Amino acid sequence: MPQNLPLTRGKDHPILRAKSKNISTADIASEEIQTLIADMKKTMHHERGVGLAAPQIGENLRLFTVATKDGDKAFLNPKILWRSIGKEDGEEGCLSLPGWWGAVKRSKNVRMSYYDEKGKKHTIKAKGFFARVLQHEYDHIEGGLYIDRADEYHEE
Repeated sequence: MPQNLPLTRGKDHPILRAKSKNISTADIASEEIQTLIADMKKTMHHERGVGLAAPQIGENLRLFTVATKDGDKAFLNPKILWRSIGKEDGEEGCLSLPGWWGAVKRSKNVRMSYYDEKGKKHTIKAKGFFARVLQHEYDHIEGGLYIDRADEYHEE
């Protein structure tokens, strides 16, 4: 049964600032990675998030989960292949920085490749809020936080 995982918090926490490591395609099916994905999905919902990256729970892996209209999805070894020139501002928060919010300018559309939790490779196009979430979570596995992109941020 999946369990809630403790969150890594703080804008200067070393694991939140480190570039994450790829997961070998052979390891995707492992019990360890499958359990981690299930635990991350449970934790994401418990914390009322729409996304959760592995560094946010102390794991230096290129993995994040996102709650989508089609159910929860895992993104392993994702790569942003393309970002639209057109951008828009949007307010963002983060489970690793509770109580803080900021306006972030992000591309309206992105194309991303990734492996799903069964090890199948996909390429997707995302727009609007979904594109924003993917970019936010992708920043986490690159060692970045939304505050690095925000013009300003503030406490609730």
